[in-house]
Amino acid sequence: MLPSIGLGTYKLKGEEVIDSVTNALELGYRHIDTAQMYDNEREVGRAIADSGVPRDDIFLTTKVWTDRFRHDDLIASLHESLERLGTEYVDLVLLHWPSPNGEVPMAESMAALVEAKRQGLTRHIGVSNFTNAQLDEALNLEGGDQIITNQVEVHPFLANRKVVDHCEARGVKVTGYMPLARGRVMEDDTLKAIAEEQNATPAQIALAWVASRDIVVIPSSTRREHLESNMEAMKISLTADEMTRIDELDRGERIANPSFAPEWDE
Repeated sequence: MLPSIGLGTYKLKGEEVIDSVTNALELGYRHIDTAQMYDNEREVGRAIADSGVPRDDIFLTTKVWTDRFRHDDLIASLHESLERLGTEYVDLVLLHWPSPNGEVPMAESMAALVEAKRQGLTRHIGVSNFTNAQLDEALNLEGGDQIITNQVEVHPFLANRKVVDHCEARGVKVTGYMPLARGRVMEDDTLKAIAEEQNATPAQIALAWVASRDIVVIPSSTRREHLESNMEAMKISLTADEMTRIDELDRGERIANPSFAPEWDE
């Protein structure tokens, strides 16, 4: 359902995001991830429209920001996203973060997601940055069985095992964002050594490690050669010893941790 690799567009704006999405689609990417908060939906939509790739061949994800979580406002925000994206539907809509301090009851936001799917605004629904307890709460609500993914930070320095294992146990796919730890993987000696053994780059090794855990990866890149290299990483098979060596890099190094973040499962 979810393509194993996608293009993340966080922090990409204007011509930069247009070029990134254009190059990705030319290289064979068919999974594009954006969000209302990224302020680039219009450019993402333009690049998709100009690509010549049939819309139905592309898995397009957007995320609703926390200030639009009330039922009617969430539906209205999706109509706005669709207008900016220039499409009649998205393939996946996520709640971008849990509602800060539980301001909007999860039942209200979940009901809105289910309604959005019923109206054909999205084909699938999911959540992002949810703790295990929050995911359980969402799954137990009406329509919770329709949640297909929890998008969370995952990279060699933050394995996020408790969340990944819990999602797997509950039948929810994990999508891992920031799989390259904003480029920090390139400086790690263990990843560099394995990369040399595999005739690859440290970034490719990091992506292969995340993907080998049955996690969808959505790395971001503005350079065509890096986009191509990231896709090639999906073909790399790591040995059990290499996996163990990368496993040992986990140090709970969380990059996305805003003031309104939930109390994480550590």
